Formats: sequence, C-alpha cells, structure tokens
Amino acid sequence: MKSAVETLNPTRVRLTVEVPFEELKDSLDAAYKKINQQVTVKGFRKGKVPARVIDQRFGRGAVLEEAVNDALPKFYTGAVNEAELNPLGQPEIDITELKDGETLNFTAEVDIRPTIEIPDYSGIEVEVDAVEVTEEDIDKAVEELRERFASTSPVERAAEDGDVVTIDLEAKVDGEVLEDGIANGVSYTIGSGELLDGVDAAVTGLSADQEATFASELKGGSAVGKEAEVTVKVTQVAKRELPELDDEFAQLASEFDTLEELRADSRKRLENMKQYDQATQAQERVLDKLLELVEVPVPEKLLEDEINTRKHNLEHHQLGQMGLDLEKYLEIQGKTAEEFDTETREAAVKGIKTQFVLDELVNQEKLNVNQEELTEHLMRRAASSGMSPDQFAQAVVEGGQVPLLVGEVARGKALAAVVEKAVVKDTNGEIIDLDDEDEDETAEAPAADAEEAPAEAKAADADAKADDAKAEEKTEG
Repeated sequence: MKSAVETLNPTRVRLTVEVPFEELKDSLDAAYKKINQQVTVKGFRKGKVPARVIDQRFGRGAVLEEAVNDALPKFYTGAVNEAELNPLGQPEIDITELKDGETLNFTAEVDIRPTIEIPDYSGIEVEVDAVEVTEEDIDKAVEELRERFASTSPVERAAEDGDVVTIDLEAKVDGEVLEDGIANGVSYTIGSGELLDGVDAAVTGLSADQEATFASELKGGSAVGKEAEVTVKVTQVAKRELPELDDEFAQLASEFDTLEELRADSRKRLENMKQYDQATQAQERVLDKLLELVEVPVPEKLLEDEINTRKHNLEHHQLGQMGLDLEKYLEIQGKTAEEFDTETREAAVKGIKTQFVLDELVNQEKLNVNQEELTEHLMRRAASSGMSPDQFAQAVVEGGQVPLLVGEVARGKALAAVVEKAVVKDTNGEIIDLDDEDEDETAEAPAADAEEAPAEAKAADADAKADDAKAEEKTEG
C-alpha cells in the first residue's frame, strides 16, 4: 500500500491511497465466506459453494463490493498512522479506481487537529472581584436561615402578603378543564412568585373556603404558552412566624450557643464561598487571556456538529423535560433566534478552541492523570449529574468514555498550571495567591462534542434540572 497526504487547509487533509490487489486477498476470502453463509445453491451444501460458482451466479461485482467494504477501514487506518495524523470524526471516502486483479485506489478527506503553537503565557494578568463580606451579607444569610425555621399557624382571617395558603387549582383552556390542570392541597406563600402569574392578587383577601378566578399564561404542561382561566380556592390561611434572633435561635438552628458565634460562622462560610467564586473567576479569565494569545483554526464540520449537539441537548434534554419548546424558551429569555444562534456558535467555537489548546498544553507539559484524580473528578461529575457515583461510573464504562474523563482531568490540570503562572489581582489591587487545591477544584474546561459526558449522564442531569419545575407544571396545565 502506498499513500500520500495533501493539506487542504490547516484543519483538513486528503489522503490518496493505492492498494495492490494482492493485499485484498484476506478481504476477498472473507467476502466469499460471508456470501457462502447467506446463499443456497442447488447441488452444494450450505457454506460449500465454490468461488467460481458464486461469481457465476451472483456476480464478481458483489464479491468485490463486500471485500472493499471490509478492507477500506483497515487501509484508511494504516494511511492515517503512516502519516501520523490526528483525525477528527469520520472520513469522506471516494473510490477512484477499482480494477479486478490489479489495484484499488481511493481518497479520504478528513478533519484533523490543527498544529498549535503555545506562546509564553507566564505574563498573563487578570483582575478578579475582591473577597469582601459585609454586615449586610451576614444579615441576609442569617435571615435566610431564620426563614427556614419559620413556623405557621392557621388564622381565621383573609389572606395577606407573606401568609401561607393551602389552595386547590383548576385550569381551563377554551372552556375545557385540562387533564393535567388540576392540583389540590398546594401550599403556597403569597408573594413568593413560585406559581402562576396572577395568583398572588387572586388569593390576597380570600378567607378559607373562598375562591377566585383569574387569567394566566401557562408556563408548563400540555397547554404550555396558552392563556388559561384558572380557578383558585383557598382551603386554609396560615400566618408565618419567624423565630426571634437571639441565642436560643442560634442553638435551634446550628451547633453554636450564641447568635454572635452563628454570625461569625456565617461570615466564614461566606468568605469561603466568595474565595471559591474568585478562584473560578480567575480560571475563566485566565483561560480567556490564553485563548487570545493562541491562533486556533476550527474545523468547520466539527463546529457544525458541536452546534447541532448543543441545540439538540437544550431542546430534547432540558426544555423537553420542562414542557417548553425553543420558541417559548427564547421568549422567556428575551432573545431572538438570530441572537441565540450567534451565542451558540460563539460558545461552540470557544469550547473547541479550549479543548485544542489545553490538550496541546497537556502534551507540552507532559501531564498525567492518576487514579485518585480520576476518582475525585468522577465523584464531582456524578454529583452534578444527579447520579450516584456507582451509576455514573457504570454509565462511563459502558459508554467507553473513561478516556474522555481522563482527558477532562488532564485539561483541568493544564489550565491550573497556566493559572499558577498568571498574575491575579483583585479589584483592590491585591495580588491573589490561589493554592493548588482551589485551582484543581475549579479547573473544568469546556469540552467539544467528542468529549462530553455519556448520554446517560446527560439525561440524568437534565432530569435533575427539571425536578424543580415539576410542581409548577402540575398546577399550570
């Protein structure tokens, strides 16, 4: 076999391959054997039909077609390895010449990873938000904790803002009650905005056993996006009572004996959260700076595949679970289809460039991934997908995606290495020292479509994200 490579552009090549006919012998033998098992010829036992009879009865062309289909992947792979290419996706193969007994010639066009030169990145400087926790931040955190320990007690009066009402709902569209438009015994805090538009005004002023009707556009369910007539009946009104902010509350809501100790712990927690956010912000901004330094050509076919994958996952794994279509989603987001397409394309380009650059850094820095790092990453991915570690690991193994997870960890380490050499200052001008642990925790690089999580994990992730919408869908038709 002889092969030659022609560079069509920085991300695509054409292989020209010439195969002497004798190198097709194994594939021809396999073709005759396969056809032998599929045909019946009178006078011959099944599987024992001579080659010449198969040629006469079924045509030599059928045999050659079967043999070539069997041989092409092997010869294509051999040509790729000989040229030391890194192909992306499937090749477009064209048989240019097939002469029985003489030769098989074909071409194969395929996208390849571009050659990338990583310049000196030690001079990268970025600015991040300063870690500042105010008394107002602590007050808000303590108040949120206080809200969680609020109690309710039924009252014999009309409902007011902030009350917790128990309600029954019935939604009609065009005068017909929807099959999924009835919900009874729903607990709702007036003013929370967690149900239909218009429900707050409808229930405010109602006492137990009173009802009201209002119009609202349904946000989920079988009639999503349609205007519905909703009848709401109040079955109970309860007043929310917040505990006093004192040492007794601190003992109730935490392991601390005093409110002062509780507030000190809240400050520490908020500082840790903001430090984590700061590290994540540093990683994202360093990555942006790094991408600005590197010229990265993007294969058009890979880009289109990535765009289509992102759109498919949004429409079928996320929006579909919430009873929304793309048109309704864009309306809620306040975006046009053109804006959505532009944003999706930009995100896809960045994802692919990020993968190429960080993979090159992995090779350049000779970074390896050990079992402990892979296990920690798998645990984080499992948690974000809503699956147990065992379920997620099984999905990864069954999907043959272990090498892809290894790639994710390696790219995270590459980005952490770049962040380590960058100068990171906060908005106060202070230099931030990000320790290795924080960098490893936050270094999760976006992936192109070839490096995404297993389909099972994606679906589970979409299911988990949709859980919060299910109660709303139940009451909104």
